[in-house]
Amino acid sequence: MKRLAADVLIVGGGTAGTIAAIQAGRLGARTILVEAGSQLGGTTTTGGVDIPGLFHAWGRQVIAGIGWELVTRTVELNGGNLPDFKKPTGRQHWKHQVRLCGALYAALAEEACVKAGVQLRYYEFPAAVEQTGDGWTIRLDGKGTSVEVAAKQLVDCTGNASVAGMISLPRQREKTTQPGTLIYRLGGYDVRSLDLKALQAKATAAVKSGALKPTDFNKSIAGFLGGGGENAMHVPGADSSTSETHTATNIRGRQSLLRVVRFLKQEPGFATLRIERLQPETGVRETFRIVGETTVTVKDYTTGRVFDDAVAYSFYPIDLHVEHGVKPEHLKEGIVPTIPLGALIPKGCKNLMVAGRCLSSDRLANSALRVQASCMAMGQAAGVTAALAANAATTPLNVPLADIRRRLLEHSAIVPI
Repeated sequence: MKRLAADVLIVGGGTAGTIAAIQAGRLGARTILVEAGSQLGGTTTTGGVDIPGLFHAWGRQVIAGIGWELVTRTVELNGGNLPDFKKPTGRQHWKHQVRLCGALYAALAEEACVKAGVQLRYYEFPAAVEQTGDGWTIRLDGKGTSVEVAAKQLVDCTGNASVAGMISLPRQREKTTQPGTLIYRLGGYDVRSLDLKALQAKATAAVKSGALKPTDFNKSIAGFLGGGGENAMHVPGADSSTSETHTATNIRGRQSLLRVVRFLKQEPGFATLRIERLQPETGVRETFRIVGETTVTVKDYTTGRVFDDAVAYSFYPIDLHVEHGVKPEHLKEGIVPTIPLGALIPKGCKNLMVAGRCLSSDRLANSALRVQASCMAMGQAAGVTAALAANAATTPLNVPLADIRRRLLEHSAIVPI
């Protein structure tokens, strides 16, 4: 078996893991990034949520650093424009989300990893994880490969806290989790020419007959068609924590699409209906979270608690999706929550961190913390901490907080004060 050595091994090349790897690499750490899929970016790319945010709050930027660098570079290279962040959004927070090309973001993120010296390993996943005296031994299996990595520090950015689960660390999740969403866009019709009232009645009848499900278009067919189907459906029970549940989630998402298209094709005004965009995976909003040294509660989040070990800001409404929609609960003006280092460290565990939606938090706080800009910020904080811990032959909790913050500032991140 081929054997590799790394200062920092990051599992999961999604929103948080990509930034963590670039940051660790830029600090000179020997970094390996393992991704089970074919590209980086996760929710932003494969999941199709190509409107990352939120980086600004109440007229000022609160999240920057490597994630912001990649986002703005993607927009610029593709000839796009950033929103006017000086204009207040009120309760329309999406006006400050940045529209970009997900595929281009994936390419630029990959380029940044290569330039930082990160070894990328696609189509691989950890098959075994064993703690050693000074780090970890991890077996990675993939297409025609099986390698063993000796790593000083391990960062779990799987979104499901999968590595933490493999070594039997406690994880938490609710019995019922938020539904997922398969993002697609329909075209070839003019919504202004449709009899929406009659179409809504037919859709309601189709739900009663079983030809459609209410979650296929979240009750309002007018709203669904007005947005072309983008981010306007739900897949109940979406779960990406195992290959079996993830397979079932993707099948249910695509079956929903087929039901909608077949229903519309039978109706007047849809003779030229076409699918203009279809993501390869159903996006999943929540599965497992770790039990960390610190747990961020919804009260901590909505009151803007500044933790003593805060390493990043977060900004987004409480955004808990249910089967038939979502009603965001906006923060009071001036409130900007923070992310503590302790929420990225499993309780009582050495040389392991997490970043992304599996951080230690309660469900309501997590519904806001899980968004892309916040995950990028915590990914950068984890990358700095893991690299410094590896260099000093210590564990993340023992890395001086002042050193972490100083390095983050040096790499253009915004640190709570």
